[in-house]
Amino acid sequence: MENKAYKGQIALITGGTSGIGLELARCFAKDGYNIILVARTQEDLETVAQELTAQYGVKAYGIAADLMRQGAAEKLYEEIKLEGLQIDVLVNDAGQGVWGKFTETDLQKELDIIQLNIVATVILTKLFLKDMVARNSGKVLQLASTSSKAPTPLLAVYAGTKAFVYNFTQGLINELKDTNVTMTALLPGPTETDFFNKAGAEHTVVYQEKDLADPADVAKDGYEALQKGESKIVSGMKNKLQITLGNILPDEALAENYRKQMNPSKKDK
Repeated sequence: MENKAYKGQIALITGGTSGIGLELARCFAKDGYNIILVARTQEDLETVAQELTAQYGVKAYGIAADLMRQGAAEKLYEEIKLEGLQIDVLVNDAGQGVWGKFTETDLQKELDIIQLNIVATVILTKLFLKDMVARNSGKVLQLASTSSKAPTPLLAVYAGTKAFVYNFTQGLINELKDTNVTMTALLPGPTETDFFNKAGAEHTVVYQEKDLADPADVAKDGYEALQKGESKIVSGMKNKLQITLGNILPDEALAENYRKQMNPSKKDK
């Protein structure tokens, strides 16, 4: 890593080279934050870092790390500490899912998803949050999902991990109430990102037949909520209405509704 003599605040963004993570990086850079990106592919990291520096005049660089691997999150933290960098904002954006009936999907893929969506998120939150609380300043943005508020057949493991992220975040917010450290959960609905392709869900009703959210709009909602210190933000009016309805309907009805969205689309046949 070259020349990381940062002046000003630093945002660390996992999954920052595509989708919502990339758009969040642009939001932070536009406001003058220096950026540390984390993703698996060095080439993508370099491309995005160069773009952010050229467009916004901030310092940006990437750290290649596969957060699905045990020990990767701890190594990431140690690398940043060795450089003497203070992370002012942590964004836990990286996450994946796998589509299909639980009895038919690949167990190792699901364990990798749990490692990424839950274990790495907990580790990074723990390590960086302790530093933030010690100096009594900092912000954390956690990527949850509208699926975190409802049972989601055919994406059961993914939805379960996001339910963990949401409840984990809300519990920590209460613990942080007497500090100047804030934490925000961002709950997007289906969004036009690589998620569906990586999950093998590009043939579903929701992907083929529904209007997907623009990741730039989702990022803007999350960024603004984070800066205001809000505990959560559901991105998009339709998703807000869906969450409100979900608070009324029984779980069985919610699961059936989500099942219809996740079923294969007839258009794909």
